[in-house]
Amino acid sequence: MLKAQLGIAPIAWWNDDLAELSDDVSLDECLRQAAEAGLTGMETGRRFPMNMDELGPILDRHGISVCGGWFSGLLLDGDIEVEKDRIAEQHAFFKAAGAPCIVYGETARSVQGERNTPLAQKPILTEAEMVAYGRKVSDFADWCAAEGMPLSYHHHMAAAVETEAELDLFMKHSSVPLLFDAGHMAFAGGDNLRVIENHHARISHVHTKDVRMPVIDALDRTRESFLDAIIKGAFTVPGDGSLDFEVIVKTLAAKEYEGWFVIEAEQDPIANPPLDMAIKGRAELKRVMDAAGYEVAK
Repeated sequence: MLKAQLGIAPIAWWNDDLAELSDDVSLDECLRQAAEAGLTGMETGRRFPMNMDELGPILDRHGISVCGGWFSGLLLDGDIEVEKDRIAEQHAFFKAAGAPCIVYGETARSVQGERNTPLAQKPILTEAEMVAYGRKVSDFADWCAAEGMPLSYHHHMAAAVETEAELDLFMKHSSVPLLFDAGHMAFAGGDNLRVIENHHARISHVHTKDVRMPVIDALDRTRESFLDAIIKGAFTVPGDGSLDFEVIVKTLAAKEYEGWFVIEAEQDPIANPPLDMAIKGRAELKRVMDAAGYEVAK
């Protein structure tokens, strides 16, 4: 039987880019709510101490492990040696925490954190630029893996690798493990099932982000930003949005994906209480994973 673990990202409680979309709860309370919802892992966020001496006892109290976490990479315009220095502390921390991977998000030239820059102004790479970029990220990922903590590359709205075509090109010119994010790919207009079909052999981590397609379809991408879309409610948890996660998870199961499925839904915690959303998302994931034949770790 295929094995899976269910986690969540702390962005449901505290948004690192939009302070106004944050719940005033402690790390301890955030972990308590995640455990109450039946989740066994959490990705890191801004309220996490970066050392296991401090964090370990808090995680143990709630039966939660570190199941990944974001690194804001700058390799598109930067130097590999500089990036090695930038990631060193997180790399050592994740190794100590026994995390499965570091999530690499390319933030060079990205407009994902710029409230006043419209989605249409995302960076566009030529194929030659993508070839060079893919080689650079591959070299960096090889170094990270050799040092004992692999990367998983996150395609992302408003960044250089956003659309399905851009992801296909990046995958062609790189050897990096892939973080498959259903919500970001749907937002970008891509076909989630085709992405799984084309790239399943490299998928090492999964974000189960759902989308509200009526919100996305109503966006004016020439005027509205990625952060505007979040505030309007573009994202939500599985079972609360437009995606059919039963089909998505069964497709991953057919390709024998095993590992973490992480709920990640940045939205207003007042309108969408994080505990309620975590419970709803976990229940839907458990339902579809049972249907797909996964054994979910308790």
